[in-house]
Amino acid sequence: MLTLDYKSVCKDLISHLSDREKQVIKRRFGLEGKNVETLQAIGDDFGVTRERIRQIEKRAINKIKEKSLSKHKKIFDVFFSYFKKFNDVVKEEKILKDLGKSQVHELLFLLSIDGRFFRINEDENFYSLWTTNKKAWESVKSLLLNIVNFFKRERKLMSVKELSVKFKVKENNLCEVLEISRLIGKNKRELYGLREWPEINPKRISDKAYLVFQELKKPLHFTEIAKFIERVNVKSLHNELIKDQRFVLVGRGIYALREWGYFPGDVKDVIFKFLQEEGPLTKEEIFEKIKKQRFVKESTVLINLAKYFKRENDGKYRIKTAQI
Repeated sequence: MLTLDYKSVCKDLISHLSDREKQVIKRRFGLEGKNVETLQAIGDDFGVTRERIRQIEKRAINKIKEKSLSKHKKIFDVFFSYFKKFNDVVKEEKILKDLGKSQVHELLFLLSIDGRFFRINEDENFYSLWTTNKKAWESVKSLLLNIVNFFKRERKLMSVKELSVKFKVKENNLCEVLEISRLIGKNKRELYGLREWPEINPKRISDKAYLVFQELKKPLHFTEIAKFIERVNVKSLHNELIKDQRFVLVGRGIYALREWGYFPGDVKDVIFKFLQEEGPLTKEEIFEKIKKQRFVKESTVLINLAKYFKRENDGKYRIKTAQI
């Protein structure tokens, strides 16, 4: 990414200002190694009101615009071209990363004094951003709010490609647009959703385990799951899996997701469910169905059949009259 000497440009832009104007600009924008300061702090130091400092700042910037800005038109045109690549709306963090490098304060000062660039302050919905077209920002804001409402309504993770199709926008810059929202996030699988969702921003151990299952897409022993979660206590992980209804114990220490079609209960309960839903079944039919639900030995199935179910003359097992 292009790196320009903003410090030299800023020094030249303020060179014709009065000493007081220079000091105010340097301290307000953090130029030449100064810290960024408030109007009140500078006013207190100068023994004047914050309003007076605001007036000095405004007068100084007007002088810069009138006499010096055109001299450095090339560098501002570079900024403007950069914005055009992102359809006129760019998150401030990205601008500073791409264009600022070690000259962040100088870059922000330069953007602030060119009337083509507008800063939108951070709020509860969006991060700080800059735009060269307020109508473009209104369109982006509307798009992001629509996406947030969609996620709230559908509770569904989506890829950027799916979102681009759903909302009829080009995929190229959609990723950058989504980064502007404080409410939308993405996970390691590059799927987007609301930042508050555990699938996006897991906080509990069980949420992190859920993401491991979603990634690997197969039943796992709790010790295997622990390998994919940083600094986790294996015993605590096991306890969380037991308590969380999203997980089903399907073997000795082996868990799977309920949403995959697994249902809770021991072997006896699983067989009972099969017979209740489908009627009498042979031993072989029960074995086949059990294999899809549990990781257990055939001997375990046989023990449960003999103990809790009735085998008729046709070789099929039925639920005993006395309920289990």
